[in-house]
Order: sequence, then structure tokens, then C-alpha cells
Amino acid sequence: MSDPLGLIGGSGGVNPSAYPRPVMKETPGASFKDVLLQNLNEVNKAQQDATRAVEDLATGQRTDLEGVILATQKADNAFRMLQALRNKVVEAYEEVKQIRT
Repeated sequence: MSDPLGLIGGSGGVNPSAYPRPVMKETPGASFKDVLLQNLNEVNKAQQDATRAVEDLATGQRTDLEGVILATQKADNAFRMLQALRNKVVEAYEEVKQIRT
């Protein structure tokens, strides 16, 4: 059986490269703000792709349900990772606030 989505690797397991990973490029001079904004834009693009895929499926322009599910899961995972990052930043801020008082 072929793998049209490219999710299954040659080793018989799930291909980890098919799932979103945070992009942390080690470029000199890149600030935390720049990296955060880049990741926000990527999460937004994943959300838009998922919305477009669902709309295309509903209107009949798209028939691959697996691709739609994959797009929505990718967007969901990216959003959850962004929420986890936000929670860690807020937690660190609260800790710094406690140190100053």
C-alpha cells in the first residue's frame, strides 16, 4: 500500500518530519521577539491552511479527508505548542516578579 501523505517512513513507523516542529533558527542577532513573531506567523498560516482545507472539503472542491484531518491536526499542534510557550513565559515573568519584591 502506498503512502500518499508521506506519513509513514521506510522503517515502518510514523515519519516524525510530517509533524510541525518549532522553528528556532540560530542566526546571529535574531532577537527573541523576531523568533516569536516568525513562529506566530507560521502558526497563523497553519490555522489558515486548516480553515481553507475544511472549507474546500465542505464545498466539494477537495475530496481527501486525510489531508484535511492532517492540516487541522498540524494547526492544533502548532497552537498548543504556542500556548505552552506563552504559559512558560508568563510563569517566568511571575517568578521574576517574586524575586524583585
